[in-house]
Amino acid sequence: MVTPGAVVQTDGWGGYNTLRHNGYAHQKKLLSSSADPAHVSMPGVHRVASLLKRWILGTHQGSVSVEHLQSYLEEFTFRFNRRASSSRGLVFRRLLEQAVVTEPIIGTEIAHGFDWRHHNM
Repeated sequence: MVTPGAVVQTDGWGGYNTLRHNGYAHQKKLLSSSADPAHVSMPGVHRVASLLKRWILGTHQGSVSVEHLQSYLEEFTFRFNRRASSSRGLVFRRLLEQAVVTEPIIGTEIAHGFDWRHHNM
């Protein structure tokens, strides 16, 4: 999910062409026409992709299923966004608070990623 109005930097793939029509500022970086390798042209993307691969290999020992891929990505995003948190105990406390007030979720609801926008809390 991307905040509306955010600047989205992508490569030249045509699938991103509708970003401007959907309210995003779109900055293309054509990697094929650049003399720089991808990790130089888009270091943030390369860093996150490398961390994701390392996390999958370390945490899941490389054993991932397509069925649960969205859930893996959601967990990685959660951890990545809180990697510099100075109050990890508070994060755990908030997680417990949410667990208490959230209705039960069954496995089939999370197998392909859970849509929290439509869940009653």
